[in-house]
Amino acid sequence: MNLITPHYLCILIASASISAAGSREMHASGRDGNPQTQAQEYLMNTESQEWFSGATAAVLAVKVSGDTVACLNSQKMLIPASTMKSITTGLAMHALGPDYRFETRIGYSGEISSGTLHGDLYIMGGGDPTLGSGNRIAETAEKTFARWKAMLDKAGISRIEGRIIGDGRFFDDAAEIDSWQWNDIGTYYGTGVSGLSFYENRQNITFTPSDTPGKPMEASVGYPQTPWMEYRFSCTTGKPGTGNTLYLFTSPFAPVGEMRGTLAIDRGPRTEQVSNKFPAYTCAWHFMEYLSGAGIRCTGGAADLGHVFGVPAGEAVPQDSLTVLGSTFSPELSAIVSETNHESNNMYAETIFKTLGREYCGEGSYGAAHVAFSSLLKEIGAETSGCRAEDGSGLSRMNSISPEFMCSFLTAMMDSPSFGLYAESLPQPGGPGTLLYVMRRYPSDVKARIRMKSGSMTGVQCYCGYVIPSEGSREETIVFSVMVNGYYGKPACLRSFLDRLVYLVAQAN
Repeated sequence: MNLITPHYLCILIASASISAAGSREMHASGRDGNPQTQAQEYLMNTESQEWFSGATAAVLAVKVSGDTVACLNSQKMLIPASTMKSITTGLAMHALGPDYRFETRIGYSGEISSGTLHGDLYIMGGGDPTLGSGNRIAETAEKTFARWKAMLDKAGISRIEGRIIGDGRFFDDAAEIDSWQWNDIGTYYGTGVSGLSFYENRQNITFTPSDTPGKPMEASVGYPQTPWMEYRFSCTTGKPGTGNTLYLFTSPFAPVGEMRGTLAIDRGPRTEQVSNKFPAYTCAWHFMEYLSGAGIRCTGGAADLGHVFGVPAGEAVPQDSLTVLGSTFSPELSAIVSETNHESNNMYAETIFKTLGREYCGEGSYGAAHVAFSSLLKEIGAETSGCRAEDGSGLSRMNSISPEFMCSFLTAMMDSPSFGLYAESLPQPGGPGTLLYVMRRYPSDVKARIRMKSGSMTGVQCYCGYVIPSEGSREETIVFSVMVNGYYGKPACLRSFLDRLVYLVAQAN
């Protein structure tokens, strides 16, 4: 449900009364004074309390007019977790435009004779993160495969004397940045990206605890089918109340994965979504199976261009030498960005990040993405100091930003032609997505004026976003960034503090 009203958006996307240069100046100097606001008083009182001891907080909330609402350590750089996505998606909306779509092309090498393709069929990925995903914004794999088959039918191909090759050359081979933790890489949120993704590069495995703690569990590998994978299960049934500590350890260097950890006996059967490191091959194999069911045989089997299932050296044909049969397209970027921010989808965010590198530097790599990221920050007029971007999703603990930088970025985004849709892509407290249970005790009319992104990982909790005025000018809009690192106390205490602080910030306009 969309709780933001057209009136609020009109305030936000009205002609800017502050220039980009003015926005930079507004946030250039430190703001560690003590504004006389309820939010500031609450912040200072909480920061000194014993339950918060050992943690570090950095906060800035400021009106576009320049009035400070709350400030503490505003130039301190901390781990942002998933609030990093608000920057990645904002730059993409500004630079690529909300109508940008990822293209997947079907092409072939060789020639067609009497209904037979004597050559290889290529699925040329264009980075589409929703391909075969099952996500509500995307069409099903079955429908996409039907479109691809229609292209073969139109070309008169009823048999393939060759291979079906999953071609992920849109991006380089690095599915993830090397500072991600190994146990994250095997999870659904650490799948990484591919030039040709499939089912968000995930694999379903269902676990059923045994009747005795310490004994092995029953494991059943589900969709998508990956018969080439060897899964080893060293995980066991845990004692009651011990929760879920299951992690898959895997890599793109061999078709092997080992699940470790425990699942508590009182948890019952559970389906884990884990990382599939061979998405291009998986896509090619499943399309081959689809064609087989439709009576189109492929004699050479499935392949990709990687190290494990790749074609022999020298046999891959350059994409510009292939005959293209047609294309399918992803949903518009605005829909993907909204899904990225509402559900905090790391794989979507990383895909967007590397796409910036591909589109602006001609290379789908993390190195190119970093160059594009920095250049685009300058283009929109945001401060570039106070930001160290390692990845696009915030999963790396080597990301580091300051509230001062974040507020500079959020303010600069207000001058982007794509700002209206960008603001709508950020969740609202109590609304669909990751903020469903945030600020539950607070009035709906206040929550309806807040658009913000959350970010969390062990020891880290952050929020950033906008508070839209119920009436008045755009200058009354508040941009804010709240960052807490190194907190290992009771989660409920921190949640209560953050909810209250954001509410008091919202009361300032």
